[in-house]
This record gives sequence, C-alpha cells and structure tokens, in this order.
Amino acid sequence: MEKIILEKVNEVVDKLQSDDKLMAQFKKEPVKALEKILGVDLPDDVIEKIIDAVKAKLTVDDIGDLLSAAKKIFSK
Repeated sequence: MEKIILEKVNEVVDKLQSDDKLMAQFKKEPVKALEKILGVDLPDDVIEKIIDAVKAKLTVDDIGDLLSAAKKIFSK
C-alpha cells in the first residue's frame, strides 16, 4: 500500500512541476488540486497524508530524507 501511495505522490509531483497553474492551485488549495490531479474524492485523513508527502517531495533534496519523511507521515 505504501508503495502505491509513493507512486501517486511521484505522479502528483511530476504533474505539479510541469503545470504552473496546478502548482499555484496546490499552494492555495491543496485538497482541490490533489483531487483534480487524481480524479477522486479521498477521505480527509488519506488526502492529508498525500499532501504532506507531496510537500515533502517538493522541498526535500536528498532522496534519503524523502524516504524518512514518507515513513514518518505514513506511520501516524
């Protein structure tokens, strides 16, 4: 399950980085932007975890730090 979520996080990050309008929407309304990208309405607890992981991936330079951050997010 964690692998699937991380794949979705990567997909979202790729789309955000390639579309300035989506990135602006994500910064303003992350839930709406994420649901638009994924095409589904997810439970709040799931969407918040994905948002946190996307934000971490967008700002983390070192892949080891990303994996550590993702583990912390999904272990809550």
